[in-house]
Amino acid sequence: MSASSAFNDEKGGSSSVAEPEYGHDPASGGIFSSDYKRHDDLKEMLDSNKDSLKLEAMKRIVAMIARGKNASDLFPAVVKNVACKNIEVKKLVYVYLVRYAEEQQDLALLSISTFQRGLKDPNQLIRASALRVLSSIRVTIIVPIMMLAIKEAASDMSPYVRKTAAHAIPKLYSLDPEQKDQLIEVIEKLLADKTTLVAGSVVMAFEEVCPERIDLIHKNYRKLCNLLIDVEEWGQVVIINMLTRYARTQFLNPNMNESLLEEGNSGEKTFYGSDEDEDEDEEEKEKKAEAAAMAKRKPYVMDPDHRLLLRNTKPLLQSRNAAVVMAVAQLYFHLAPKAEVGVIAKALVRLLRSHSEVQYVVLQNVATMTIKRRGMFEPYLKSFYIRSTDPTQIKILKLEVLTNLANETNISTILREFQTYIKSMDKDFVAATIQAIGRCATNIGEVRDTCLNGLVQLLSNRDELVVAESVVVIKKLLQMQPEKHSDIIKHMAKLTDNIQVPMARASILWLIGEYCEHVPKIAPDVLRKMAKSFTNEEDIVKLQIINLAAKLYLTNSKQTKLLTQYVLNLAKYDQNYDIRDRARFIRQLIVPTEKSGALSKYAKKLFLALKPAPVLESPFKDRDHFQLGSLSHLLNAKAGGYQELPDWPEAAPDPSVRNVEVPEWTKCSSREKRKEKKVEKPFYSDSEGESGPTESADSESDSASGSESGSGSEESGSGSESEESEEGSESEEEEEDEEEKDKKKKKKELKKPVQETESEQSSEEEERKHERKHERKAKPRKSDSESESEEEEEDSESESSQSESEESESETEIKKKKKAAESKPPSKPDKKENKKEKTEMSLLDLDDFEPAPSPQVTPVNTFLSNSLVTDLEGLSLSDTVLSPATISPSSALKNYELLHRITGEGLSVEYCFSRQPFSPDANMVAVQMHFTNNATSDTKNLHMEDVKLQSGMRVKEFPEIELLPAGETTTAVMGIDFCDSTQAANFQLCTHTRKFFVSIQPPVGELMRPFFMTENEFRKEQGQLMGMNEITEKLTLDAKCRNEHAIVQRVTTAANLSRVPCGSDKECRFAGRTVTSSSLVLVTVATKEEGAAQLTVNCEKMVIGTMLVKDILLALTQ
Repeated sequence: MSASSAFNDEKGGSSSVAEPEYGHDPASGGIFSSDYKRHDDLKEMLDSNKDSLKLEAMKRIVAMIARGKNASDLFPAVVKNVACKNIEVKKLVYVYLVRYAEEQQDLALLSISTFQRGLKDPNQLIRASALRVLSSIRVTIIVPIMMLAIKEAASDMSPYVRKTAAHAIPKLYSLDPEQKDQLIEVIEKLLADKTTLVAGSVVMAFEEVCPERIDLIHKNYRKLCNLLIDVEEWGQVVIINMLTRYARTQFLNPNMNESLLEEGNSGEKTFYGSDEDEDEDEEEKEKKAEAAAMAKRKPYVMDPDHRLLLRNTKPLLQSRNAAVVMAVAQLYFHLAPKAEVGVIAKALVRLLRSHSEVQYVVLQNVATMTIKRRGMFEPYLKSFYIRSTDPTQIKILKLEVLTNLANETNISTILREFQTYIKSMDKDFVAATIQAIGRCATNIGEVRDTCLNGLVQLLSNRDELVVAESVVVIKKLLQMQPEKHSDIIKHMAKLTDNIQVPMARASILWLIGEYCEHVPKIAPDVLRKMAKSFTNEEDIVKLQIINLAAKLYLTNSKQTKLLTQYVLNLAKYDQNYDIRDRARFIRQLIVPTEKSGALSKYAKKLFLALKPAPVLESPFKDRDHFQLGSLSHLLNAKAGGYQELPDWPEAAPDPSVRNVEVPEWTKCSSREKRKEKKVEKPFYSDSEGESGPTESADSESDSASGSESGSGSEESGSGSESEESEEGSESEEEEEDEEEKDKKKKKKELKKPVQETESEQSSEEEERKHERKHERKAKPRKSDSESESEEEEEDSESESSQSESEESESETEIKKKKKAAESKPPSKPDKKENKKEKTEMSLLDLDDFEPAPSPQVTPVNTFLSNSLVTDLEGLSLSDTVLSPATISPSSALKNYELLHRITGEGLSVEYCFSRQPFSPDANMVAVQMHFTNNATSDTKNLHMEDVKLQSGMRVKEFPEIELLPAGETTTAVMGIDFCDSTQAANFQLCTHTRKFFVSIQPPVGELMRPFFMTENEFRKEQGQLMGMNEITEKLTLDAKCRNEHAIVQRVTTAANLSRVPCGSDKECRFAGRTVTSSSLVLVTVATKEEGAAQLTVNCEKMVIGTMLVKDILLALTQ
């Protein structure tokens, strides 16, 4: 009774009376408290003979520990019960001992024999708990006992006990590092364990004890990859991080051959740099690209084990645990080919809906990723828009991401978003937004003036913080082109009366001092005002006042000599020694005296030297040298225990080290034998089944070779998904893959006899035949190239067959996409349809867009007969389509060289923008291509391959030209959706023997189509596109361009616009819409006396407006 009543008292009263006396420090705890017998009731319960009371007492004690209260004085009473027969009590006693064994080591050692007995207990939970307590007693004397216990537990029948043994290894290692060799033996044994329960824990022990012993992982690599999906979540995180490091030491960089196009394209710089530079460097870059291509003829082939890792981690992107998703994301970022990294973007954006702590970590990593792989997150731009409920640190990180994603296509929407952020109540966030606008302005030259004007408008804001931050950013922007912006410097000089923020005042004074030649009347007056308030200013402002005085003394000493002396005298007696020192130094330097040294001659050079403009860089620029997702990356400093991510090896290490001693079934021909071997060793045969066939010639081909193995459907699915990851959801693609397989089966049955006869000709192995069948299914129409490739394969070695099989696979992928596009219902038009399909409309396209008749190519009979109907349709349509040709004849269109006849080995290609609607897709620009064969031999199979586009862009390929005889010319039309940007469309132009890297870059004037409107409509629309959407420039017209006809001709040549009727003969108006987004473009040229004129462009897209102004100015003034 007494015990239970005491229990009730404890429950009811402990929280109010005794709680203040619970303390970890003896001085604040029970020694000085009135109730130093507060745990007597619990001790009585633990001493009783009833297991139910002991259990109740232990539950309450463990609950106290969970609430963070100190229960260490109960240790002797609890330890007595370690030998209790009741399993429930025993478990709770072990939980208590794990918590306090380290603090009360002497008492814990007394019961060590009980723990040793517990290691032999028939109950696995007791064995595991005994080992856990034993490893928690941190006394070096019992190291041998712990070592023995761990070794025994590592061989235990129960996976739970083996898992506990793995947990004990790092504890023993930290207690006695000399045991490392013995512990490595245990780790090696546990790594061979086949249960998912142990895998995560032993890899954790491996990472703590011997992360450098990568040789222990070799034999277990495939097993870990296959087990990964079933390991518990935190084990998955540890294994993925370890495998990331392992893969960086064992496999080659999958992106090493990606530089071919980048060399010819130089990334994002192409549309920032000047046009002249591009033209000069174009040929050199093409030569470099070709040289590199020659040097790297041997294509990169992904190691099957590398592919296994990527394939088995991909499903974990759908994990509910944010840490697992983050781990897979960093693995893909560090290990995957560029084409496949895109799959992680969707998963990371999903994590942004989680708690703010998770968002913070994810956004830190996304900010780093967006610097190197911007295109990956561009489709999800809106996910990074800021909500009013976001905490400040998340707002600032989202701003960082938006700034990194800014390019000429989306800058107008991002700037509009920034405009709303400036009205926020969160001052730190507003300051960060203004800095972000500054960074956008420096990175994208086209919007620099727009951003400057916007920031100058902010200077009239009521909020002083906004004004101050704007001043600091404007100062940095003005350093890039100070001569253009003397008005802004004058405007800022007036602000010195109002702005009180020291940094902003200092920035204004620095600007006026640096560019005092641009404001010679205002600068001395500013110095006069500042001299008055010198004693009341902050130190940073005082230093800039001294600098301003010195600069004005050197450039305008008549007006400012006395003022400078006055300021220097004030500074001489200032309280701050920095200011006193600066004053003495400057006085000696600028005021010549007998004692003044040699430096005073160079005072002007010292003070008025040209300062380089500051580079506004992302604070995340250099973070990618830390492994993403790590604590070091988050802190941007190396944390304790961080392991550097190794560099890729130059040559691939021997892959055979990962082979397990199991007979390879890949050599067997019959499927029955394979099945038997799978039964014998189910575990390893799975892993080898997935990578086995790929170890032969075509290790890249997941979908081809893997279809025979157990997980073939998974492989082909993941293969196709990774290549078209940005086009549609994964679930849709999997459905498409199944449909494609059904079609393939039907095709197989139809084509068997043909394949057999062909395969008899080649003396190759059975697997080669199987691969070649895949090729033929993929290319039913290309009989010539097929037979040639067969002959090459017979003559050449296995390396060439690898490259061919890769090419054939890429083609099969393209064909798959075609089928998928056709099989979908017509109500859902897909992006892929526009990109890849080659339908029977091909000849119609040619007829539609030929403004002048050209020599006909002699096609194959079958080709002709199939398309007679389309020919007739083309004739009937031609009248309506060709009517605009009278307005803009082909002679007036500018031709651009795509391929020079020397580079093209006799084949020369020119292209022009035909300015006619592209009938298959109205959102595409029609590009007319002229092929001339200057060689002595015929050119066959002219077609496009390997199209590389910026995100959002699409291409409709021209129909394949089967034959171009020597000396002949032919024309073809292709469509490109440039997505309203001047970014180049890169692709390979292929003949039957060669491939040429080429790119088509449009002038901004070709990105629009004419739009007819009345004068009133023009004025109304122009009124709605004011402010940041209007750009005005004054110019002097060229002598030959002073009449209305010449102006119209030059403007319409520079841009594809239509004339708008106008009542005044002093004005010419033009209107158009951009091809992709149908954004309005309005141009007005107002002429004045003596050739002076004003050009106004109103455009919804600021970047297009800015670029168009440059082009039209050039046309009218030259």
